[in-house]
Amino acid sequence: MTDLPLTGYRILSAEQYGAGPYGTMLLAQLGAEVIKIEPPRVGDSARAVGPHYLREGESVYFQTFNLNKKSLTLDLRSDKGQEIFRKLAGEVHVVANNMRGDLPEKLGLTYDALKDVNPAVVCAHLSAYGRDNERARWPGYDYLMQAEAGYLSLTGEPDAPPTRFGLSMVDFMTGTMMTIGLLAALVDAERSGKGRDVDVDLLSSALHQTSYPALWYLNEGDVTARTSRSAHPSVTPSQMFRTADGWVFVMAQLPKFWTILTDRIGRADLAADARFATPADRLANREALTEELDATFSAQPTAHWMELLQGHMPVSPVHSLDQALDNPFAHATGMVATVAHPDREDLKVLGSPFRVSGERPPLRAAPLLGADTDAVLAGLGYDDAEVAQLRHEGVV
Repeated sequence: MTDLPLTGYRILSAEQYGAGPYGTMLLAQLGAEVIKIEPPRVGDSARAVGPHYLREGESVYFQTFNLNKKSLTLDLRSDKGQEIFRKLAGEVHVVANNMRGDLPEKLGLTYDALKDVNPAVVCAHLSAYGRDNERARWPGYDYLMQAEAGYLSLTGEPDAPPTRFGLSMVDFMTGTMMTIGLLAALVDAERSGKGRDVDVDLLSSALHQTSYPALWYLNEGDVTARTSRSAHPSVTPSQMFRTADGWVFVMAQLPKFWTILTDRIGRADLAADARFATPADRLANREALTEELDATFSAQPTAHWMELLQGHMPVSPVHSLDQALDNPFAHATGMVATVAHPDREDLKVLGSPFRVSGERPPLRAAPLLGADTDAVLAGLGYDDAEVAQLRHEGVV
């Protein structure tokens, strides 16, 4: 596909690990040229994250966040590295980073530092706690945000210890929010000719996603607690039920789905039961309703109930990770894809979540460390001898 919506846009990103690289990967999959800045010799720390590797220093983990990008090795702490960086910053639309909050200013990654070479540049910053407060120097990771923002008190069974999400969702949410912010600033820069800084941070993103439970507490003093079976806090039946061979998640979020559920599973008696007559009645008698539905669902395997309910109301089997990724639907829709890597011709990756003109964008394997350094420097006018000298000095 040569007509992706961000084709022609250039993004320079001093990034590492997860949140920032996830966000810029989304932009790369939409057609942007994303040049990833990595420290010479060692690269992004994500390259070393095990347990699975394609080659020494090239992890499968790294592929998760860096498809479709270019890799430039550059020491931003050196004078010559800064000279190269500023030349590049003058030729791109966006400079992004996900460094600790106090570092962008020190390394010249802010709009104030770059507006003289590129008045229209958008500078996107993703940090743990923000750049303008007492925690700017604090390091931070996804799990810490889940803990501080209350997620662990909302996840898992009521009698279990505090439990985090099984995935680094705060990283993914914050990376996505960064892309929204920088794209909005980019639209304005194209209209006005003036760029700006755009900031997001992990903790703010995590708190923002507490959503309606947050407003329930802030306005009504109602503290949402964990519910058994991962049930919805205010609607039932909207939870897991045990089947003969596993679990099924049923969501009768609307009254019409309650009617469909009781009809299709042959439990018209529940629809006629005064304890379950209204949504409020069902919530007040959730435990009794769970016992009734457990008795029904446990009599047959998950596949039986899926055949009866799927397409008629919101319902899903509760998959293990391997079952989710082996699901024929995921393959048929292109969410499991293959890319060619120097160490593995058929490296399996997750497809892009976007469809553009009805198709998922094409994917390339994440770059080897410094794979594009020579080409990027040549584009700035450096000849082979100069590049060799920069490499000898450890600048690239």
